[in-house]
Amino acid sequence: MIIRPEAEADLADARNWYESQQEGLGDEFLECVAVAFEKIERMPESHHIIEHGIRRALTARFPFSIYYRIQENDLVVLAVLHSRRDPRTWKSRA
Repeated sequence: MIIRPEAEADLADARNWYESQQEGLGDEFLECVAVAFEKIERMPESHHIIEHGIRRALTARFPFSIYYRIQENDLVVLAVLHSRRDPRTWKSRA
């Protein structure tokens, strides 16, 4: 799995925000995302294509969407965004 730098920044920003709300919550967020990543890796085609080959997976506990594409033999994570964020954010990364 390739996590693009923008998606890494999304994760860091969200982790820091959750951690500022409650100690340890940022790490719980990252664990939840890691579980979602594992599910994506096991069954990458299980999530619907939402636009131009981009798929969206949802995290279980936190209201975040993971936007990714299957590119040759790799999974490329474009964004990890709060579900209320403007969808143009991930579209600009595709």
